[in-house]
Amino acid sequence: MPRVKNPRSLTNENDENSTGSRIITRAKSAALNVDELAAMPSKALQSKKTTTAANPTRKRAALGDVSNVTKSEVANGKKAAGKPALVSKLAQPSGIQKKSSGTTTTAARVRNALEPKESNTRAGSTVAAKRKATAAASASIKEETAAEEPQRKRQHVPEVVESKPVKATSKAAAVVAPKEPSPVQQEAVEYVFPEGVKDLDTEDLDDPLMVAEYANEIFEYLRDLECNTVPNPEYMSHQDDLEWKTRGILIDWLIEVHTRFHLLPETLFLAVNIIDRFLSEKVVQLDRLQLVGITAMFIASKYEEVLSPHIANFRHVADDGFSEQEILSAERFVLTTLNYDLSYPNPMNFLRRISKADNYDIQSRTMGKYLMEISLLDHRFMAFRPSHVAAGAMYLARLILDRGEWDETIEYYAGYSEEEIEPVFLLMVDYLARPVSHEAFFKKYASKKFLKASIMTRQWAKKNAHLYGVVDTDLALDQISS
Repeated sequence: MPRVKNPRSLTNENDENSTGSRIITRAKSAALNVDELAAMPSKALQSKKTTTAANPTRKRAALGDVSNVTKSEVANGKKAAGKPALVSKLAQPSGIQKKSSGTTTTAARVRNALEPKESNTRAGSTVAAKRKATAAASASIKEETAAEEPQRKRQHVPEVVESKPVKATSKAAAVVAPKEPSPVQQEAVEYVFPEGVKDLDTEDLDDPLMVAEYANEIFEYLRDLECNTVPNPEYMSHQDDLEWKTRGILIDWLIEVHTRFHLLPETLFLAVNIIDRFLSEKVVQLDRLQLVGITAMFIASKYEEVLSPHIANFRHVADDGFSEQEILSAERFVLTTLNYDLSYPNPMNFLRRISKADNYDIQSRTMGKYLMEISLLDHRFMAFRPSHVAAGAMYLARLILDRGEWDETIEYYAGYSEEEIEPVFLLMVDYLARPVSHEAFFKKYASKKFLKASIMTRQWAKKNAHLYGVVDTDLALDQISS
């Protein structure tokens, strides 16, 4: 069996520095003399270093011919205008440059322009003499010399302009008068708070992560964005196989999955919002509802989590009822239906904003989380904005824990007064006063981790629900929904 030669031992015809190769490149043919070309058959090519030493005065032509551009010259960003063009092999077989008959090369034009001319020198001396004589004659000479001399960079010398008396006209006064700041600039200078409201963001000015300078503008933008992500609160009317009770069972199961994966609260709220917005647009059969729910949780975890669970984990919690390919296909379909719009103003952001005005009380905020998640299970909260639900949850939590009145500062940071919160507040009391219909949700907040919020709120509701007009508390919520 013949041995295969090492490919590295073969001479590379594209290697210009190879001493054993007899193939001459275009660049070397331009750099060699006529005598060296004549002696080519008798000796090997010289290396790049020896060729340069033999012809120290000759420069390698570059950028005149596109095929002669090397990588080093392109990387260094050399320009083609400052170097002589390379003549092709057919026009220069002997290495001697031809003289063009009618036109001049770029290098010749640049060289002729840079050589001093007698006319330019005389004109320069005349200009210098006339500049000293009068200022009026110097302006005309500048125009003449500017047309004759080639354009090149000069050092900027500021001209001294004599000050002339300005007439007191309305136009001159308008130019001299300073411009008044625009309304946007005036608003950005200082943010005005209502009377009795404390600025709680000043204490976070030293922390760049809190972005205290833009906090008010950020939450104003989120409140404007809420209207774009509110689902249709009556979408169950065009669903043939689904009911509100079925939706409640699905959300209760997703809360259990959310707890098992230890995901963020924002992930759960976004997943439910994706489900409701999708069901507002598409009709779904009953056997595909679980696929919609697990796909929404999969999308929300990739959007909110730092490390989202693998798709195999979501397939496993669904008892392998759907393949990974089906989940991925459903993901594309859901995102296309929502137009890839996942900019949902999460109610957790508003709850943290209100908790800042509540001095970050851990008990009221934990209970507020439980009350706010009621809006995920009860479809009657779907017509309210996330900021409205967050304000109602914090109001009821402070009322149960007896944390004081709903003062001006809390009202300002919540964005809602007590009268505006009342509809959401009454729905939460009505849910708490009725029998437990979502076991996973109740069990989650009955643990010590969440300060047994579900147990405390239901005990309070049994005692005080009648004070707020809630009657027939023995009926389950599912019966009311149906």
